[in-house]
Amino acid sequence: MDQPILLVEDQPNDAFFFRHAMEKEGLANPLRVAGDGQEAIDYLQGKGKFANREEFPLPGLVVLDLKLPRVMGLDVLKWIRQQPEPGPVVVVLSSSDEKNDISSAYDLGANAYLVKTTVLARLEEMVRSIKDFWLTHNVAATTYRAPARDL
Repeated sequence: MDQPILLVEDQPNDAFFFRHAMEKEGLANPLRVAGDGQEAIDYLQGKGKFANREEFPLPGLVVLDLKLPRVMGLDVLKWIRQQPEPGPVVVVLSSSDEKNDISSAYDLGANAYLVKTTVLARLEEMVRSIKDFWLTHNVAATTYRAPARDL
């Protein structure tokens, strides 16, 4: 998968370390960063400064924080899953390990939920897992078409 990854993260340090972990794990997908939930929705809609799809192609993976300015992460996730086309894989990466946040994310259609870590080696493991499963082995809904069946 060579589609970009959209990281929705309001903390510049967290975005920096995520990018560093991607580079360390050899993840070559372009990384786009949205600093808040509304910017993520604008990116996904191709609205405003994101209108040029050659420059801002749709991501195949969204890595989504929950605690965001303007529009919260769960609201972004809800918006993504309300769209008519199959959306991107959404992996929540949040500092919250609250059961309510985790169950709400899955109820709204998150594909995975990871709890942030401050240990760089653990973040690299998480990025490696994302790369191996979601970007290497997973068949995305947008590429899979069920064979026609006779009724």
